Amino acid sequence: MVELLSGNEAVARGAFEAGVAVAAAYPGTPSTEILENVAKYKEIYSEWSPNEKAALEVAIGASFTGKRAMAAMKHVGVNVAADPLFSAAYIGASGGLVIVSADDPGMHSSQNEQDNRHYGKLAKIPVIEPSDSQEAKDFFVRAFEISEQFDTPVLFRMSTRVCHALTPVEEGERTPPVEATYEKDFSRRVLVPANARPRHVLVEKRLVELEKFAETTDLNREIEGERSIGVITSGISYQYAREAFPGASFLKLGICFPFPAERVKAFAAKVDTVYVIEEGEPFIEEAARLAGVTVIGKEKISLCGELNQRLVRESFEPKKAEFSRADVPGRPPVLCPGCPHRAAFASIRKLRLHAMGDIGCYTLGALPPLNAMDACVCMGASITTAHGMEKALSPDEAKKIVAVIGDSTFVHTGLTGLINMVYNKATFTAIIVDNSITAMTGHQEHPGSGKTLGGEATYKIDYESLAKAVGITRFERVDAYDVKKVHETIKAETAADAPSLIVVEGLCILRNPEAGQSPRFVDEELCINCGMCRKTGCPALSKNDAGDKSHLSAALCAGQVCNVCAQVCPKDAIKPLEK
Repeated sequence: MVELLSGNEAVARGAFEAGVAVAAAYPGTPSTEILENVAKYKEIYSEWSPNEKAALEVAIGASFTGKRAMAAMKHVGVNVAADPLFSAAYIGASGGLVIVSADDPGMHSSQNEQDNRHYGKLAKIPVIEPSDSQEAKDFFVRAFEISEQFDTPVLFRMSTRVCHALTPVEEGERTPPVEATYEKDFSRRVLVPANARPRHVLVEKRLVELEKFAETTDLNREIEGERSIGVITSGISYQYAREAFPGASFLKLGICFPFPAERVKAFAAKVDTVYVIEEGEPFIEEAARLAGVTVIGKEKISLCGELNQRLVRESFEPKKAEFSRADVPGRPPVLCPGCPHRAAFASIRKLRLHAMGDIGCYTLGALPPLNAMDACVCMGASITTAHGMEKALSPDEAKKIVAVIGDSTFVHTGLTGLINMVYNKATFTAIIVDNSITAMTGHQEHPGSGKTLGGEATYKIDYESLAKAVGITRFERVDAYDVKKVHETIKAETAADAPSLIVVEGLCILRNPEAGQSPRFVDEELCINCGMCRKTGCPALSKNDAGDKSHLSAALCAGQVCNVCAQVCPKDAIKPLEK
């Protein structure tokens, strides 16, 4: 049967067909939908783990039993999982072990655009890279076969366009999973130095065998064309290059590491000029040059940003460019109408605090008109960067510091920061903006939401008990939509001479069943156009056509759930819309 699947859906189908038994992930665009779709196959145990490190360790443990296992994450998630990744490279794979890295060229939803092919080279494990959904499914099945054949984890590199583009996929049958057969193996799995040293030798021997495999595997293939131009490429870059140079000869690398040097040299000998077209770093280009092949690559095409057909063509042959680009006006992202994060950020701005932020929907609190977040470094960095600031600033200036972190991000890597805050005697305030879901990536459950990936009820973290356990003596829980209470609480806690934790609770507006009921409107007779309501940053609010009053869109207003704008209006000009 042929289905139209995204790359993420295709990977999930590949996991099913490969006989995967255990799958774990932490949601992160562009990888999120992989586990959401794996979970639809009830034959596979699937879970949202607290972070990527935990997800990979779960998969490693399942692999110990001989079962096939996978972990999925976005590219920066591999940074979090790097510790077990490098250990897994030494340990190997009793059952097939595949790690999906979904890279994000162009940074559509990320803080950087690192090229994770380098992780495969550093860990000395194979890197497989599909270029469409059919390959995503087929190559994923092959990845488990390669993992078991060579006793190695495999890094499966996706990218944003492959993850999200829909292309036809011919589905296959499921390979029945093997029975679990766990046996102790001290010399292999206990990585004390005495065991790790001989394991390293085995890794190097394995790499030699993988290099031989890369030279002959059908995952790397040639497409014959004109001899004037030969293109070496991989992944989604192949699709761009095929459209930009339809008549060229191609060497498409499904395995880009280990690098098939002899095959590349043989291909280069058949053509007049060799282009290397790849998104991100000159990974293939540098390997080709080391093999003695003369290529044209990053001197023509940018290593920054995402590629497309037009950029590829213009980079190499600007006079022959045939692609046009429409001018699209910029549209900055905003917090949703009725978002529960808005009141806390409005208070932070009003109090002129230094807010160290984190990664999630609430990162948008840094943008106008809220302008209430000063930094966003990486997952879980808010509390620790705030701690460092306090230790560097004067006591008076340190009183202005707060750390803002979401509930899912706090579970991911925020807890250690909270422990550090207390242990090293900080006195600033941490704020968990708790909307009870992993919202920005599409509403995935987490240990603070009370449900598993499968929707089953489970233990929900009690932040107050947790705070007390790590030594927090000042704890406050406040309704996210109570503007006055939120402001008073933040003001009081930042003035205190002790570490404190505030949990600002409000269900994500997109999951709130009461959202949109009893919408509000602006009574223009009472409105003085002070702009206080618009400073909350709600996209439902704007100026009227004349530009002299505020206007509230009934279609966008969250209604009685929110009412933040009405609370900040000095003239009570925002009222319920009469039916």
